[in-house]
Amino acid sequence: MPIVVTLDVMLARRKMRSRELAERVGITEANLSLLKSGKVRGVRFDTLARICEALQCQPGDLLAWEAGAEPEDDGHAP
Repeated sequence: MPIVVTLDVMLARRKMRSRELAERVGITEANLSLLKSGKVRGVRFDTLARICEALQCQPGDLLAWEAGAEPEDDGHAP
């Protein structure tokens, strides 16, 4: 997928554990783990806003576009 989630980098910069962020944001550690690994198809803006608030960062600090990356085939036609 051409969109890469860099949440783990920001967690390291803020010296925060996933568990603490999940508690602050109000999501499960499992869902946060899926987000960190890029295995989600989307994220709600309010969740993204709460993550940014907890980490004191911008959405662009958490997401990056990677040129040349191929979208994953989900078996559905475009």
